[in-house]
Amino acid sequence: MSGHKPDKTDEQWRKRLSPEQYAVCRCSATEPAFSGKWYRHKEQGTYICVACKAPLFVSETKYDSGSGWPSFFQPVTRSAISLVQDDSHGMHRTEVRCAACQSHLGHVFPDGPKPTGLRYCINSLALDFVPMK
Repeated sequence: MSGHKPDKTDEQWRKRLSPEQYAVCRCSATEPAFSGKWYRHKEQGTYICVACKAPLFVSETKYDSGSGWPSFFQPVTRSAISLVQDDSHGMHRTEVRCAACQSHLGHVFPDGPKPTGLRYCINSLALDFVPMK
């Protein structure tokens, strides 16, 4: 990953992403709980950003949080994601974005397992998957 920030127009994002992916990645929508493609997924590999293909999480850090969304206890690297304070909907949360393209991924909460104690609660619509070879 080069660290280059893709400079796409809204129209380019709309062409690249499905309407559902666009709503999550570019408008910070949330898919319904227990509906996502990757929620119960158990295959070994890397979860990547659906918008720019940057690696975000590896299967070894995925766990079943019972929340209804794919959950991870840490990103592939700290620099893979950016965190933004989100005070929308009357809640104080920390939004998780792809550091490479700033797509909305989900939120991080301090109720995850060891060793980090964090739960990265991520929308399946924001992710794609590359199986381990």
